Amino acid sequence: MFELHPDAPTPLVNQIIDGLRALIDNQTLKPGAKVPSIRAFAATYSVSTFTVVEAYDRLVAQGLLVSRGNAGFFVNRAAGELLEPHHPDADTSRPSFNSEWYLQQIFETRQLPYKPGCGWLPNEWMYEDGLRRGMRQVAGSPLELSGYGDPMGLPELRTLTAQNLQQELSIVANPAQLMLTHGASQALDLAVRTLVRPGDVVLVDDPGYPNLMSILRFQGATLIGVPRTPAGYDLNHLERLLAHHRPTAFFTQPHLHSPTCSRTPLPQLHRLLQLASQHGFRLVENNLYADMVAEPQPCLASLDHLQQVVYVGSYSKSISPNVRVGYLLANPDLMQQLLSLKMRSGLTTSQVMERVVYAAVIDGRWRKHLKRLRQRLAEAHQQVGRHLHRLGFELFIESDEGMYVWTRHPAIPDSAALLDDALEKGIMLGPGQLFMVDAQATGWMRFNVAFSTDPAMWELLEKVLVKHVRRSTL
Repeated sequence: MFELHPDAPTPLVNQIIDGLRALIDNQTLKPGAKVPSIRAFAATYSVSTFTVVEAYDRLVAQGLLVSRGNAGFFVNRAAGELLEPHHPDADTSRPSFNSEWYLQQIFETRQLPYKPGCGWLPNEWMYEDGLRRGMRQVAGSPLELSGYGDPMGLPELRTLTAQNLQQELSIVANPAQLMLTHGASQALDLAVRTLVRPGDVVLVDDPGYPNLMSILRFQGATLIGVPRTPAGYDLNHLERLLAHHRPTAFFTQPHLHSPTCSRTPLPQLHRLLQLASQHGFRLVENNLYADMVAEPQPCLASLDHLQQVVYVGSYSKSISPNVRVGYLLANPDLMQQLLSLKMRSGLTTSQVMERVVYAAVIDGRWRKHLKRLRQRLAEAHQQVGRHLHRLGFELFIESDEGMYVWTRHPAIPDSAALLDDALEKGIMLGPGQLFMVDAQATGWMRFNVAFSTDPAMWELLEKVLVKHVRRSTL
């Protein structure tokens, strides 16, 4: 159809987009025509399927292609009307929902035997026995089936959560400042739609949380990445950004940051709060891995007393991903806006599930579960670190907390290049490109330590790695 030039300065994703746009524009690909499948295109042009996925998804976001279930991708019949506004020099470097596709099609490929790239914990690491006891307790109690429950969420769970946050993280908030949500994802979505308007500049961690970036881009925000370092934020870079932009908000994970698992020291948190006050932007603190922190330390919400900070947490990571119970903390005025949006967009959350979570958390074995979870993660970090060092990987930080290791191999400039060969051996990887704000190729990749302790997986991955290392030296 057209030629790709891997050595050209233009990224391959952009070359594919421009090539397909030209074919659609000159009617070589007519409205309704089917384009090559992702794997067929990748095989024809010797590029990664991840690269093709990103290009196709951007074209879908631009309205030029449509995806039809399992049938594939087709040229939109209205594509001609959408081509006119396009300019060759326009910025096509920002993906709209390639990360969403990856999460659905790759992260949810649970039948694969090895899933070091996934974002959840193994079933046997979850709080199954506590959840079962909670379900039995709720099932044995009278159920109010005719109502929707409290708009803010189950009062007992809100009170308990507020008490625990004050005891463990020194976040002082009354239950009226805490709203239960359908997982942390809904909490982030509500915060985005309340605080951000189309065209607003928003700061995010770079690398950062793909789900959040998708939500922000869907809202029409312009994303600016704040680089993460092993010691927290690159504050000098942040201050330079603030000198040129007027951000509405900074969505960030100070502690057990995904994907790096880095933690932010206290002086940086104080400085970040000063900058937010000086430049007039909100801070949305995503702390959904708080239950995995071995030694809690102050967070933005505890230092700010929820004046300019919105705090997001969740029970789903430590109990079960299927338990969609998260929470959102904010000052009273902002909470009223968040509550109104929650009710307009989905009414109340499930009081039945909130009762199950409440019963599980007040169980005397909840604390023991969290202690055991942290121990298992620490042991897994040690094992995975040994495997990575043996194979020549560089670690972003040495840690024994949280779920992830952010790492790269000096001979692999693009971790996405490993995807296809790894998938053939039953290994789901987490390429770093997924987590980058500009979606550019990177050698960094994320390993979930809980799914990365099997020696058999490392033997297979070593074969994939050797193949690509040899290729890079030719």
